[in-house]
Amino acid sequence: MSEELSYNSTLNNVPLLTNQWKLQHEQGHGTDGERAIAFNHSTKNTVSFFRACLNGLNAISGVGILSVPYALASGGWLSLALLFAIAVAACYTGLLIKRCMDMNLNIRSYPDIGEVAFGKIGRLIVSVSTYTELYLVSTGFLILEGDNLNKLLSIEEVQIGGLAIGGKQFFVILVALIILPTVWFDNLSILSYVSASGVFASLVIILSISWTATFDGVGFHQKGTLVDWNGIPIAFSLYAFCYCAHPVFPTLYNSMTNKHHFSNVLLVCFVLATFGYAAMAIIGYLMFGPQVESQVTLNLPLNKVSSKVAIYTTLVNPMAKFALMVTPITNALKDLLPVTYKNRVTSFLVSTVLLISTTIIAITVPFFGYLMSLVGAFLSVTASFLLPCSCYLKISGTFMKFGCETVAIVLILMAAMVMGIYGTYTSLMEILHTL
Repeated sequence: MSEELSYNSTLNNVPLLTNQWKLQHEQGHGTDGERAIAFNHSTKNTVSFFRACLNGLNAISGVGILSVPYALASGGWLSLALLFAIAVAACYTGLLIKRCMDMNLNIRSYPDIGEVAFGKIGRLIVSVSTYTELYLVSTGFLILEGDNLNKLLSIEEVQIGGLAIGGKQFFVILVALIILPTVWFDNLSILSYVSASGVFASLVIILSISWTATFDGVGFHQKGTLVDWNGIPIAFSLYAFCYCAHPVFPTLYNSMTNKHHFSNVLLVCFVLATFGYAAMAIIGYLMFGPQVESQVTLNLPLNKVSSKVAIYTTLVNPMAKFALMVTPITNALKDLLPVTYKNRVTSFLVSTVLLISTTIIAITVPFFGYLMSLVGAFLSVTASFLLPCSCYLKISGTFMKFGCETVAIVLILMAAMVMGIYGTYTSLMEILHTL
């Protein structure tokens, strides 16, 4: 796997940190810290079609699978059409990224596309949106861990030095302490192999929850509602969050032995991932109806083995992948330091402070669904729709032509901007109202 991509979307947007990338980083290759985004710029194109499909699925499949039942409950049955529309649009914008790379051989990463299209400002916008998304998704990991551990162990309050700490907050802090040594690692190759389990983990979760409904007495007894217009913005945001793997598509494209098959890889990945998301959404909604939690695992009965399998699978992956998610951010921050301060002590300090900051946010804003919907509405919409369309129009010169493709791209841009703004506002209001 050292020459291949492995990426967890949702978990969302970091490929494997390979030995080659580590060597490039140590030698100072790259500018303005952009190498810290951790894209693998390998020149050895050795990934077959099958492995590229696995890598792509791992990029798209992530913790979003836990929230799609809640998204469906928010928007109603008709919001499934929105899921499929977002999947089609995201697959198309993925193809636009491929076309941008075909038009300029100097493009090797997502920030490169932004720079070719809009100069340094474009690179900055792409980089900032990527780092911010990584930061918030990492925070979501801690919230997810705290919620599910509290579900398993059910602790209402913990007294530490006379200070009362709620059960969820306690588990967030505990998980942060467990994760802390992993963010100090210089070589994350071991963790990168663990992160490659995203596809398998998603499959295990779907099967175990289906088993809980079919054989463990929960059943599929809920009917749900046809449509809830007030919940459509949340549904859109969470669905968009599921398809935020676009920053890794350039790496996936570069890694392939036969790049002509990249379009087929995208098609296979999006079809299978969308099938999995739709299946999980329908199963969870039929099981729990409008009472479904922002993480469907929180609804599962704890006295069933299948439920525990789903919850434990949910717990293991984020804990192992947290370091992979925050390493690009810590490397970028360390690049901003003067040369005299670039040493192991400051590296530990930066990593520790970053973890502490995510822990504080996870404790302060412990709302997984709302946080992920905010990420989906603001950052995922930007990375998966607005940037690919805008960059393609600029690089290709298509904006000067009037045709079916131009109309389609403009429609995607307009719809993404409207839903992104509305979804971001709704998510922020929900978070503020629940604080």
